[in-house]
Amino acid sequence: MKAKILAASALGAALLWVAPAVAQNKKAEGSTVNVTGCLAQGDKSNEYSIKDADGKTYGLKAGSELNLKAHLGHKLTVTGSPIEEKKGKVKAGKVEESEHLRVSNFSVVSTTCP
Repeated sequence: MKAKILAASALGAALLWVAPAVAQNKKAEGSTVNVTGCLAQGDKSNEYSIKDADGKTYGLKAGSELNLKAHLGHKLTVTGSPIEEKKGKVKAGKVEESEHLRVSNFSVVSTTCP
């Protein structure tokens, strides 16, 4: 009986410790970020990147309904939600993104980049 009470107490304490961390991750993923910069090709054909005025590079992922490929080399403002990405090895010559966004919308600022 004591063992069951001890196990239940330990489980309850663990849930109280983990729940706030999970809630924080969901909150961060639910927030919206706007970034303005020049659109560049990412590592794969359906991945893109954008560098803001401060030099921070964002990896972008967008659904097929958003045709980002047609705007490569254009200055855009993208709206997206932060997503968690697994950290991998950085290949030589590749820029490591500071953050990754799932793009929900974008607007063209200019068809050229300075």
